[in-house]
Amino acid sequence: MYGVTTLFHYPNGKKAKVTKIEKGEGISKERSNSPTYANRGMNLETLLNETNEFYRIHQRAVIHKKPTPLQIVKVDYPKRSAAKVTEAYFKQASTTDYNGVYRGKYIDFEAKETNNKTSFPLGNFHEHQIEHMRECERHGGICFVIIRFSRYNTQYVLTTEQLVQWWEQRMTGRKSIPLRFIEEEAIEVPTRALPSIDYLTVLDQWLD
Repeated sequence: MYGVTTLFHYPNGKKAKVTKIEKGEGISKERSNSPTYANRGMNLETLLNETNEFYRIHQRAVIHKKPTPLQIVKVDYPKRSAAKVTEAYFKQASTTDYNGVYRGKYIDFEAKETNNKTSFPLGNFHEHQIEHMRECERHGGICFVIIRFSRYNTQYVLTTEQLVQWWEQRMTGRKSIPLRFIEEEAIEVPTRALPSIDYLTVLDQWLD
């Protein structure tokens, strides 16, 4: 069984309806810069992993985080019975972060977070992720993104269509999605005890 990787090499690559997209859009309401204390300090991945485990235990859904692909280049054998990875490369993920099954439907989504106050940078996404979500939806899957504003301890669910329309104008227009748009057009999912981020309530709205 492999041990802990000690050296990584990162790849060189750069890491529901929209009617109008303008450069001047900003924040729509007053917000405090002070974070709330519910789940304080927990990142989006931790909150989603807890949520998915809650769903699995309570037999609501089976959704897992996809493992990060690694290319192992060097392995040491300090003992005959154990191998230790000492050098590996992070491969660029080919799809999205999470997938699974809910109510007989294939679920596939990407999860991102930011410390920005008024917008979400589109640079957090990659072209292959956008295309993957489009392909899944063409085959009947349900795809979306969960965007978390960690400064405000809140997150939103955006449809693939909402994301794509901002993505397609990024070369000539804004390079971020305004918080105002997200607040008005996406669906907010409050942070709570358990499940931490109950995003299945959003899927229920779509499926019903």
